[in-house]
This record gives sequence, structure tokens and C-alpha cells, in this order.
Amino acid sequence: MITTDVTGKRRTITLDRPERKNALTREGLDELHEAVADATESVLYLHGAGDAFCAGADLDTVGSLDEETAAGFAEQGQDVARALEQYDGTVVAGIDGPARGGGVELALACDLRIATPAATFAESGVTLGLFGAWGGTARLPRIVGEGAALDIALSGRVLDATEARDCGLCSRIVEEPRTVAESLAENDPTAMRRIKERIRDTDPDAEQERREREAFAELIAAFDGQS
Repeated sequence: MITTDVTGKRRTITLDRPERKNALTREGLDELHEAVADATESVLYLHGAGDAFCAGADLDTVGSLDEETAAGFAEQGQDVARALEQYDGTVVAGIDGPARGGGVELALACDLRIATPAATFAESGVTLGLFGAWGGTARLPRIVGEGAALDIALSGRVLDATEARDCGLCSRIVEEPRTVAESLAENDPTAMRRIKERIRDTDPDAEQERREREAFAELIAAFDGQS
């Protein structure tokens, strides 16, 4: 269900269940979590096989849940999303075709969401009487703002790539998202890691500025003057 491939400093993780639009079962979530935990490369590239990114949680799995097991399934998805978000490197989601529900939530946990013109996004759980519970209700408003998040989540409507880019749900639109991951793998991994830490720092400005100075000094210590 999950396959991996390593090229230099880039690891590609493929959601490989195209016959079900790469929908994730419990086993698929476990495999994805393991693939992220095993990675040491400076760039992770997450994408889907076939004509979809990820349809989210497998509906057969969802249909088998009861009140007790539902919380555990949600926690399992949250753990995977947290592993992507906290990865000690740069994580790129390459979105070609539909991203739905949990697929959007996994993409939200990545550092960059790079779409093709064919990409579409929807938090479609509300149409089934559900909602995204893999961290989406926390990450979506942080990324697109509360107003846009409520519109997306309450309506369940489909956003095309252009609207997703305009509201910040995706970072940019390109023909081949993999090329973005390839170019990032050429950058200095320590610098990228420090940038990610600094941008996500939520402490008061003065404390952030102090850490920024320290991180910059650390990078200068290793700087050889070559561009």
C-alpha cells in the first residue's frame, strides 16, 4: 500500500493503492507512519499513484468503526500527520488529481503542497455526516485562516488548484511537483531545517529574534563562502 524510493537526499513515499484512489486503511496508516519514521533524507516527497493524491480514509474501514474504535482510528491518523509535520527535514506533498478528507489533512501536515493543474481539494466529510479528524480542524485554519477554513469544511465543496493556491491551501501549481522536491534536495539541509523551525516559532517576537540570531550564527560557522 506504501512504497518508497531513495534518490540522493530525497526519499519518495508513494501512496500506492490506485484502485481505491489511495484511500488509507489502518494497515496503510501504519505503513505510512513506518515509512516516515525510517526516513533520514533531507527531503521527503509524498504523492499518490495513479490519477489521485489520496481519497482519505478508506470508507470500508470507516464503516466498520464504532464509538470506541473511532477514537483510536482518528488518533492513528493524527500520529501519521504529526510525524509528517515534525519530520526533521522538508516534506513536499505532490498533489495530482483529487485530495479528499484525510488526503487533504495529510497534505496540510506537509511543509509544501505542490499541485498540478489537475489537482482538486475537498474536506468532504461533512457530506457524510463526519469531519476530518486527522488534525485537519487544527491545521486548516492556521494555513488558510478561519473564514476560509469554515467555508471549506462546512460546505464540503471542491476547490480547483487555482482557488486552493489563492487561499493558501496549496503553495503553487506546476506541471510536475516532483521537480520542486528535486530542487529542494539541492539546498543545504541544515539551513532548511533552521528556516522551518524559525518560521513555525510561536514564542514572543524577542525570543524568536534571539533564536534567529543564534541559528544564523550557527550557519555562518559552517559557511564556506561558496554559492
